[in-house]
Amino acid sequence: MSSRRVQGTSNTLFSDASDSADTTQPATVDAAEATAESDCEDTADPDNTIDADLLESLAQDFNCCATVATDHGPPASSGQPQSVRSPSPDPGPPPSVQSEHGNSDGQPQLIVDTFPHGSPGAPIPDVRQGSNVYQSSHELFGSSIWAPFRSQCDWEVAHWAKTRGPTSSALADLLAIPSVADNLGLSYRTPKELNDIIDKELPGCPPFKCQDLTIAGDTHQVYFRDTLQCIRSLYGNPEFARDLAFAPERHYVDHRRACRVYSEMHTGDWWWAVQTSLEAHRPGATVVPVIISSDKTQLTLFRGKTAYPVYLTIGNIPKDTRRKPSRRAQILVGYLPTTRLEMINNKAARRRALGNVFHLCMRNILAPIASYGETGIPMMSGDGVWRRCHPIFAVFIGDYPEQGLVTCTYFGQCPKCTVHRNNLGDYSTSPPRDYDEALESFRLADGDVLPFHAACREARLKPTFHPFWEALPLTDIFVSITPDILHQMLQGVMKHLIAWLTSAFGAVKIDVRCRSLPPNHHITTFVRGISTLSRVSGLEHKQMCKILLGLVLDLPLPSGEAPSRIIKTVRALLDFLYLAQLPSHTTDTLLRLEQSLSRFHDNKEVFIDLGVREHLNIPKVHSMMHYKSSIILFGTTDNYNTEQTERLHIDLAKDAYRATNHKDEYPQMTAWLERREKIQQHGTFVTWRQQAQQETVQDSKPNGPPKPVPRTIQMTRHPSRKAVSFDILADKYRALDFQDALADFIARINHPQASATALRALAEDTLLPFRSVPVYHKIKFVSSRGSEIVDAVHVRPEQRDARGRVIPSRFDTVIVHGNAQVGALRNKGPRIAQVRVVFQLPSKVIHQVFLSPDIALPTHLAYVEWFSPIPTTPDSNDLYKVSRLTQNGRHLASVIPVDSLFSSVHLLPRFGPETSEWNTFSVLELCRSFYVNPFSNRDVFLLHL
Repeated sequence: MSSRRVQGTSNTLFSDASDSADTTQPATVDAAEATAESDCEDTADPDNTIDADLLESLAQDFNCCATVATDHGPPASSGQPQSVRSPSPDPGPPPSVQSEHGNSDGQPQLIVDTFPHGSPGAPIPDVRQGSNVYQSSHELFGSSIWAPFRSQCDWEVAHWAKTRGPTSSALADLLAIPSVADNLGLSYRTPKELNDIIDKELPGCPPFKCQDLTIAGDTHQVYFRDTLQCIRSLYGNPEFARDLAFAPERHYVDHRRACRVYSEMHTGDWWWAVQTSLEAHRPGATVVPVIISSDKTQLTLFRGKTAYPVYLTIGNIPKDTRRKPSRRAQILVGYLPTTRLEMINNKAARRRALGNVFHLCMRNILAPIASYGETGIPMMSGDGVWRRCHPIFAVFIGDYPEQGLVTCTYFGQCPKCTVHRNNLGDYSTSPPRDYDEALESFRLADGDVLPFHAACREARLKPTFHPFWEALPLTDIFVSITPDILHQMLQGVMKHLIAWLTSAFGAVKIDVRCRSLPPNHHITTFVRGISTLSRVSGLEHKQMCKILLGLVLDLPLPSGEAPSRIIKTVRALLDFLYLAQLPSHTTDTLLRLEQSLSRFHDNKEVFIDLGVREHLNIPKVHSMMHYKSSIILFGTTDNYNTEQTERLHIDLAKDAYRATNHKDEYPQMTAWLERREKIQQHGTFVTWRQQAQQETVQDSKPNGPPKPVPRTIQMTRHPSRKAVSFDILADKYRALDFQDALADFIARINHPQASATALRALAEDTLLPFRSVPVYHKIKFVSSRGSEIVDAVHVRPEQRDARGRVIPSRFDTVIVHGNAQVGALRNKGPRIAQVRVVFQLPSKVIHQVFLSPDIALPTHLAYVEWFSPIPTTPDSNDLYKVSRLTQNGRHLASVIPVDSLFSSVHLLPRFGPETSEWNTFSVLELCRSFYVNPFSNRDVFLLHL
């Protein structure tokens, strides 16, 4: 496939104020304070001019990186941190601080420039190494692996009881069965006794505290933990010690440093800028980026019970670890009140009061870190090393309503910049929101109401009584708002796009095409179409995006007009979505991200012309303007996706609620969570003891950008069918030329140097001393890191299930590595093929058909039918078209090693007028031409770049 490589740079940075106000407030809000503000409607048009600096930076992006950004070093110390919101563009650090990260697989080495000034992440001098959590627990519990439990059985039952979901009543009934506790040797006879052991003898995360809030005469509770202790718990976890990042780095593709790489948070410019500020007045700082996420979640379907959890993690932990709930790299730091304040009759006043309650609670939760951002506090990492750590609020993760609540902006406005709501659909940049102006406005909250409201109205902000971020050092809340793939793209822009396409083409045509797409491991088959679906989840929208382009390709509009502009718009948005989700970005891919956004805006007016939309001034459409800058600042979007928050709701809110009696649930939920966390933490300690190895690390180094995970092909130990005759292969599997293709394969193995003409003659003379082969119906591609199935190829004939129902045949298409044999010619470059049979040669006949006993034969073979070569250049829609290869009226086929398969591939049919008989299982047989679907999975998408 073609390669379109362009290089560019970006100097987009941010700015911040060095001063902050003291916002320590009492935990009581009266009705007057809660309703003191009035809704400020946005009446003044903001300056809608284009930012010249950003346009210049964009122009540099398109000039192929003629220069490399450089760093002027830290400013002179003044006793206060330098503004970290607008550091000067840096020239790269001196060559003495570079290093190379590579691997033994022949992949290009990564050039890493470390922070060149001061001693970021350095251990505190003259402080001896401490004991980590595991070592302290070892000293506490002594030589017994299972302590404080009596035995392995005693421990395993306790672990099962607290992690596998049995209710307290069910556990009590089990323990009440005569002799159960005695025969198992349990140290507890009731759930209460087990809880006492967990509460009193097992270490764990910081406990929850409860604080009463009095609002308009009503008392509400907020449950929260000591945030600083939660950060200590994460930072000091021995499970993370080997992977923690302690200092910022700049990664480059090569020594020219023309192409930057962004992945983990410490590879972005935010960490570098904060480190520059801290090193200026207190060298040796270790930045601890604090990442906060919050979102309301439904606990019950019918009773309207909700929870408002707040989660915390730190950017020092690799993003892959943070994304896995099983690693427990995210901590629940609080449950906010979910009251609706029905006692306040005025709706506007109620909204203002709810906003003030949110900020008051968050201010109390984050108060412990407010005083240590600049001064730092000693913390011990999981390897026992003490460093002076500076917890800095870095990122807030939330959907659009949460972003507006946090930034005190009005609905319909951008929480990051000053674009007017009537210009949200424009492809133009607006000045960022002024953090200094916001601080000045909110400092007036303690004075007269009218000046306070006037200042907030001028800043286009809701008058909020001291937002929680007002006292946080080195923070710009407008910069801290990050992209949200789930709500902004999947449940936002793409949801709108699907609705617009359905309206433009008609639901019937869209659904017919849905039912006619071939199956694939990565594709969900919507056999009833997509127009009738309700309550569509983000995962379902993600699956729809994989087939969306195929639903509109070559589909004429009801007016007969060609859909070229619509297809360009769809392609641009899909490119943007997939590029935005890359786990590692370069200057090149960020340029492609901007180009795809530009193409969308060039063609988006088609929906207005068709009457589908009156305008495109949608906040989520505008949010795409900020993706590139956020990636440059904080790393790739998988560092801050709300999909992680949604997953945490299951474990830390919904499961906790189910464990209660649903009355006064929060004390029960917090107690249940504390006990489960203690059991889980003790489980990792037990595993450490069993492995008899200590988590000591001499040099903790952050990981570089993630590399593609190697995959291996995995076949079942036994074949799906032990002996399938050649006749059945031709009839049921449609492998019409199986014997001829196998003879060709044997001739090539026996005579590798023979010419094509000689091979044909040798194949004709090859006799097969067998009439059947064992076959396999599935090929699995497994991650080499574990047993996770990352891809699969199905190869099965029509069959019936246990109830006699017909299961249609399925023969998937694949990408084949280069150098495979296609007829008489050797393939150059990857090719598309359909797998008809996966088989083994009978072991008893191998010595009869191959001339040398020393020939290294592949264990599994595949009979495949070929498609035409992938074109060197794509068509006008940036797609690659392939069609069936035939020879003498039959599909051109070969036998190749299964190891030559790269991955499955999804093909989009070229729909014509006669498609009424096509369905998902027959379309590969009936259609002659296809497009390679670039959006079926990330591997195929990357091949298209």
